[in-house]
Amino acid sequence: MYTQLLVKNLMNRRVMTSQKEIPGKVNGRKIFLAVSVFYAIAIVLRYLTNKTQILSGIDNTFLKVILQAIGPTIGALVAFRLFQIKPVMTLKGDFKNFFVPLAIYWVLPVILIETTAYFSTSTSPRIAVITILVYGLFEEIGWRGFLQQALVSLPKFIRITLLTVLWFAWHLNFEMSMSNLTFFLILLAGSWALGFIADKTNSLLAVSAIHSLNNFFSDSNLYKISVLSFLLIIWVLSIVYRRKLGGNRINSYLPVTLV
Repeated sequence: MYTQLLVKNLMNRRVMTSQKEIPGKVNGRKIFLAVSVFYAIAIVLRYLTNKTQILSGIDNTFLKVILQAIGPTIGALVAFRLFQIKPVMTLKGDFKNFFVPLAIYWVLPVILIETTAYFSTSTSPRIAVITILVYGLFEEIGWRGFLQQALVSLPKFIRITLLTVLWFAWHLNFEMSMSNLTFFLILLAGSWALGFIADKTNSLLAVSAIHSLNNFFSDSNLYKISVLSFLLIIWVLSIVYRRKLGGNRINSYLPVTLV
């Protein structure tokens, strides 16, 4: 009898705690303000780094590229801090060992692309590949690391569509053309796929690497498609068998924790 009462009491506490953590029920206004602050910072910094000469004094091309994606990261960090939102995603995510996702999602593509480029064209794109990965990471800290977490109380279709619209608008390219329509559809598919990967791994290293796939190769040929296919196979397998690779499944996006 005593044991049953104790179990019931513990279950009631868990339900009450979960209800306090769901932003859509208790903290909807705070989440709305947090998203507004995040996006205002992201869009302003995007404008400054892409539409003005603020980076003209920087000679390093790779650094200029990276800084163009700094907006979502700064916006996310400010929103997390200002509104006391506890991040769900981390660099390593559900993996117990940080070096496992680092090796699979970052070191592997650098080595693979560097090696194939050297033997096929005698070039060394190592710095370019790392730049693309860092660029993707800075974007994903904002889009999946913060925004997807903040919008979790919305229905899935609405959440993905809203995130896609905000992500598309952030690029500041509003020309009415077929290429832009295609780009929007790619972002829509990407929002679903990257959201799924974020939910499965909670790893910023994983989503940033897969985000970067589209930027690794500006044009296509047989060897590039082969490299891309190999990376995708390895990454899909790593997600499917992540627990055997040291994965430790934790609560995913379902509550957004406010502290």
